[in-house]
Amino acid sequence: MNIVLLYPNMGDYRTKDAMTPLAMGILAALSPGHDITFYDERLEALPQTLPNADLIAISVETFTARRSYLLADRYRKQGKKVVMGGYHVTFMPEEALQHADSIVIGDAEGVWEQLLLDVDNETLKESYVGSRARSLDNYPLDRSIFAGKRYAPLELIQYSRGCRFACDFCSIHAFYPDGVRTRPVEQLKKEIERLPAGRFLAFVDDNLFVNRKKLDALLTMLAPLKRRWGCQISIDVARNEELLNKLAEAGCGFALIGFESLNPSNLRQMGKSWNNTAGDYQKVINDLHTRGIGVYGTFIFGYDDDTPETVQQCLKFAQQNHLEIANFNLLIPTPGTALYDRLKSEGRLLSPEWWIDADYRYGDPIFQPKGMSPKQLTDLCFQAKTQFYSYSSISQRLLRFNKKRSWKNVLIALLANLVSHKEIARKQGKHLGEKG
Repeated sequence: MNIVLLYPNMGDYRTKDAMTPLAMGILAALSPGHDITFYDERLEALPQTLPNADLIAISVETFTARRSYLLADRYRKQGKKVVMGGYHVTFMPEEALQHADSIVIGDAEGVWEQLLLDVDNETLKESYVGSRARSLDNYPLDRSIFAGKRYAPLELIQYSRGCRFACDFCSIHAFYPDGVRTRPVEQLKKEIERLPAGRFLAFVDDNLFVNRKKLDALLTMLAPLKRRWGCQISIDVARNEELLNKLAEAGCGFALIGFESLNPSNLRQMGKSWNNTAGDYQKVINDLHTRGIGVYGTFIFGYDDDTPETVQQCLKFAQQNHLEIANFNLLIPTPGTALYDRLKSEGRLLSPEWWIDADYRYGDPIFQPKGMSPKQLTDLCFQAKTQFYSYSSISQRLLRFNKKRSWKNVLIALLANLVSHKEIARKQGKHLGEKG
């Protein structure tokens, strides 16, 4: 069978910051004996027709939902079978089924194989429900489908799925309600040893700090490999000096930390009061910097105590503390989150189905905040990003002496900043689904 795997962009245009979608590599590995063709629309235009495809599989995220549906409708009109999966499909199955012959809810492992047998036998079901508590002892991944595509110069790896926290704005806990699963560290070690030497590694885990025992086991395995890597990790890791030292010794070059807000009231509303348990944010950043670990800080704006001054305060904080990378995000209520349900019940959503709204543009306000107008909120977030990634800000934050920081870290941060400088303006205001 000829299987086509599609990873759509938000619209029919290319980007410069795409990273390898591991989910597509997993589907390819789960399809032995079949011919696989993979297209990543972020990097390449999709064919108008796929005459040789017996099955088309589309991975759907909320921001790519409208584009995914347009593509699915096009190919189904040509007589092709289309199956969809991903986070958005899991939370919006009835919506997705309007555009697909079949959908996969949850993880694909364990049901994708049956789905392919059913296609061969012409007994394809409307939906397949994959376990979200299945062991990760077997982790199939075929990276060969990424060859020849111009992805960011790093390798993505995964240790765990799920997160031990349930933040108001995040759908991870809803997708993985049964806790966090991890892969055997020896299995992960073998995978890393097969990756190109010297290539920077990035964990896609939502929170690498699963618990003290599992993080310790992972860092103990990584240290002798002498690889440089980055991760997303909860701020409470900074409570433990020993763990911070082990992070540095194991090769951690960058840590993405969700600071989210400088306002304790906002942290309480988003269910993230535990952020304060690590102590002062400035100390956390300094503790990481003194160990040669760069900081990618994220901030979210739109909670009830946010004002125009809040955004400027966070921008100033990020610049004064020399964050290597930062994101100043407009609060986005997505299906599957407590935030979405709350704003919908309060009647504050400006477009309850914004992801398929033909008038919605990337960066548009989605809800009515309390401390400013919707336009003020979206404009201030865009301005903060633009100012943070201005050339003067980049030079002031990155071109400073730190004997603990390697030149490779500086180069990676500089490259990420320059790409962000271009991509922020490129994406802003684009329609979802079309060329924008």
